[in-house]
This record gives sequence, structure tokens and C-alpha cells, in this order.
Amino acid sequence: MGKQNNLKRHQMRSHLAYLAARLMAEGGIHDYAQAKQKAARQAGVPDTHSLPDNREIEEALRAYQSLYQHAEHAAELTRLRREAVRVMEQFAEFNPYLVGSVLTGTAGRYSDINLHLFCDSAKDVEIFLLNRNIPYESGMRRVRLADRLLEVTTLAMDVEETTTTLTLFHTDDLRIMPRYHADGRPVERAKLPQVRELLNAPQSADALSHSAATSAK
Repeated sequence: MGKQNNLKRHQMRSHLAYLAARLMAEGGIHDYAQAKQKAARQAGVPDTHSLPDNREIEEALRAYQSLYQHAEHAAELTRLRREAVRVMEQFAEFNPYLVGSVLTGTAGRYSDINLHLFCDSAKDVEIFLLNRNIPYESGMRRVRLADRLLEVTTLAMDVEETTTTLTLFHTDDLRIMPRYHADGRPVERAKLPQVRELLNAPQSADALSHSAATSAK
């Protein structure tokens, strides 16, 4: 009976990962937690032990995009990475790093570009935007750096129907890898030369994630 229950739970996790992946690919949901919760509601699953983790959903998302959105996904990912390079060049003085789905390769038609910037003061970046008449919306988010939980400033700007979110860190935090993942894994991030290399010589998302995380430490 125990093995049968474990099999059913595994099958349910796989099914929920697929549903969550489809919601992210087709429904414009960016957040893994929101996607898995909505998938559970659709499937009528109240048992939180059956929910897939973020890595399972990411694997399902890659499979879904490869199977159902291959050409569209490749074209959109290339467009987003080109735009990311342009924005990173624009903000070069703030040591920009690309993070998120545009880096790891799961970005699609609804994805944002996410950058980490490093500066002595968040006001420096806001003044930079104001001087160039670039409209933006400011916000706050919690980020874990090493053993610290920080409140950091975020600035979101819309360019050509794509939202770019800038998360602002202090210059002293440049060498510390942020950890957003629930399992404590560091966030993959890449400098401008690495993102340019992606456009010139695409590589697998797994290889990219490893090289980005390693070189950014």
C-alpha cells in the first residue's frame, strides 16, 4: 500500500508540474509558487505534500516549450536576450547581471527581463533614469544574501512592450550570491560578456546555469 501511495503521489506531482508549466508558458504567470497553487486548484488537490518543487516545474516548462512552442520560444528568447544586452550596456556603470528566465532559457512571450545592479545608493540609479527621461515604477522586495534577509529597491521600466525589472544592491554585496530558491540554491546570474556569448554561440540552459553561477561567485 505504501509503494502504491508513493507512486500516486509521484504521478500527481508530475501532473501538477505539467499544469504549472502550461500556466507559465501560456497564461503569463511568472511566479512558480503562484503557478503551482493555481495548478493544484485546477486539479482539486488540497494535499500540499503532492506539490512539485520549483526545479520539477522548470523541467516541465522546458519540456513543454520544446514540444509545443519550439520555434516561437527560440525566437522570443533571442529577442529578450538582445534587449537584455542593450539594457545592460545602457546601465554598464552599475555592474549589471542578468538573472531569471531570460538567462536560464525558460523565458517566453510573457516574460520580463530581470537585472541585478550594484550601486552605492539606489538614488544613483533613479537619478540616472530621471536624467534620461525613462519612466519607471519603484517597489521593494526581500532578498536573502548569505545569512541576511534584506529589503532592496526594485525599479520596473517598460520598453517596447517588455518590462525590465532592476533589483538594486549595494556595491559591497557584489561578491555575495543571492539565494531566491526555496532549497537554498544560489541564483544563476551572468555578466554582459556572458550574455553576448549566448547570442553568438548558444549553449544548453544547464551548461549556462552552471557557468553563470560559477563565474559570478
